[in-house]
Amino acid sequence: MSTRGVRVLGVLGVLVLIGVAAWYFSRPKPVAVTVAEVQAGDVLATVANTRAGTVDACSRARLAPPMGGQIANLPFKEGDRVRKGDILLELWNQDQRAQVSQAEREAVAARSRTREACVNSAVAAKNAARIQALRKENLVSEGDTERAVGQADAGTAVCDAARDQEKVSQARIDVARAQLERTILRAPFDGIVAEINGEVGEFVTPSPVGIPTPPTVDLVDGSCLYISAPIDEVDAPAVRAGQKASISLDAFPNQRFPGVVRRVAPYVLDTEKQARTVEVEAEIENPEKYNLLPGYSADVEVILENRENVLRIPSQAILDGKRVLVLDPATGLLAARNIEKGVTNWEFTEIRSGLKAGELVVTSVDREGVADGAAAVRE
Repeated sequence: MSTRGVRVLGVLGVLVLIGVAAWYFSRPKPVAVTVAEVQAGDVLATVANTRAGTVDACSRARLAPPMGGQIANLPFKEGDRVRKGDILLELWNQDQRAQVSQAEREAVAARSRTREACVNSAVAAKNAARIQALRKENLVSEGDTERAVGQADAGTAVCDAARDQEKVSQARIDVARAQLERTILRAPFDGIVAEINGEVGEFVTPSPVGIPTPPTVDLVDGSCLYISAPIDEVDAPAVRAGQKASISLDAFPNQRFPGVVRRVAPYVLDTEKQARTVEVEAEIENPEKYNLLPGYSADVEVILENRENVLRIPSQAILDGKRVLVLDPATGLLAARNIEKGVTNWEFTEIRSGLKAGELVVTSVDREGVADGAAAVRE
């Protein structure tokens, strides 16, 4: 080869090297992506509330005495656990107790008068029977016989009247005890004293009609808690009482609680603009195990179907509802892939076709540069 040919080849080689270097340094840098492996798992078909619900107790009573008076006794304090029938509050009631005592003593006296009247009646009845026997033998007059029989009948009437009066005396005891009971506030169910508005010596008055006032005692049964939340009217027909539910609380961001639907409202709410919802109540299973409190905000997912051991991917990896980006580890390139979805929820989506187990799908689909054919590197 001539010297001229060698020079030409050298120049061409230099140009090729320059071109390769220019391409290398000017090529787009691979975009960093997060990926998830296609693998088997469970996917739940769920419907969720449209607005946050609230944790409430199945049994909660905001109690106040039915009559006004001065607080004489508060046996429990806030946070104490009480049993059904326990006295939560007692007003000053010495006058009512005195009336009960008076009524009981009057009942004792009425019983004594009844015994007296009935004994006299029995004596008169025996005397009348004896005189009637003597009359048959003409040993007494007709007038004495009639008088004895009349006294016996009168004695029977007095005995009956005394018994009736005894019942009246017992009724007076019941009335007095009922009046006394109006000064005592008892627990209507087992629960925890959540709040007490009042101290011993203070006066309380019942709420005027139509004017709500703070309860004297707020009693909560923490052994049964439920969430009431609205479900969109489109999803509501699929929800039934008895279905399982998954409950999340803002106060416990990394935890979900099992529950069950206990009620679906039989009507549609249309109080929100252009949004019609159905109220659903889901009861939390074993709430005392988690130390939950009424008043927390909560979300409910009602489980409609559970698909077990199916191929699934994170729902956030799906684009346009029908395709994903798959990272090829060998080439470092992204490739769009159409998929057929099955059951889906906010977390996972079942894959019926289009992907195989072990493939890597991109979950950071909203990053700049993430597109079909782009070079990518796994984070």
